[in-house]
Amino acid sequence: MFPSQNIPQHIAVIMDGNGRWAEAKGLPRIAGHQEGTEALRDVLKACSEIGVKFLTVYAFSTENWQRPQEEVGFLMDLFAQKIEAEKDELIENKVKVNFLGRLDRFSSDLKTRMEKLMLETEKNKKITLNIMVNYGGRAELVDAFRKMMKDQVANDEINEEKISNYLYTKGMPDPDLLIRTASEMRISNFLLWQIAYAEIYVTPMLWPDFRKEELLLAVADYQKRTRKFGKTKKQIDNAA
Repeated sequence: MFPSQNIPQHIAVIMDGNGRWAEAKGLPRIAGHQEGTEALRDVLKACSEIGVKFLTVYAFSTENWQRPQEEVGFLMDLFAQKIEAEKDELIENKVKVNFLGRLDRFSSDLKTRMEKLMLETEKNKKITLNIMVNYGGRAELVDAFRKMMKDQVANDEINEEKISNYLYTKGMPDPDLLIRTASEMRISNFLLWQIAYAEIYVTPMLWPDFRKEELLLAVADYQKRTRKFGKTKKQIDNAA
């Protein structure tokens, strides 16, 4: 049985390697994205089973619009298809879904589908799935600062808590664990503010192959670590 102690409350994932997975199999890149949705389905289920409360995944960045138009168009269609195909199961499994990012760039139809799914799942409490779309960490901070200026937040009111309350993830705990697939050693403009103290787990496995077993390995690795938040290990041990 998987140990229930010290389960990360919030896991964030940079789902990398869909294109490489497809190319290695002689398939078009879009096949990798299709299989990647199955990986997400499996990981979401596993997170729910072990007691993770928040799963945040990097689905489409502000920079991804630069990819070939055929690939971008397929991703937009895939988002729409999966919203409809997975809706009933998400509701049944008490998953709350958030689409976070600059949603205004999407078509009115896709944006409406996203908003409808968020509304239909907003009262679910077992696990929250944050799907970051047209998202960038820098863009999120720019949007936060613009909102603060619009609200005329006074200089002496600005602190870390205030800034956090203007981010897309307002009201949520910061990620405890950041997982990156496909061996890449960078954070790619993802949750720049929120992952300040996250533990990082990098695996060579490409995202479409990442399933429950690999998630449990990542969590098990996390459970062996001591999170110090700037303190010494001795201070942490004494507090425990």
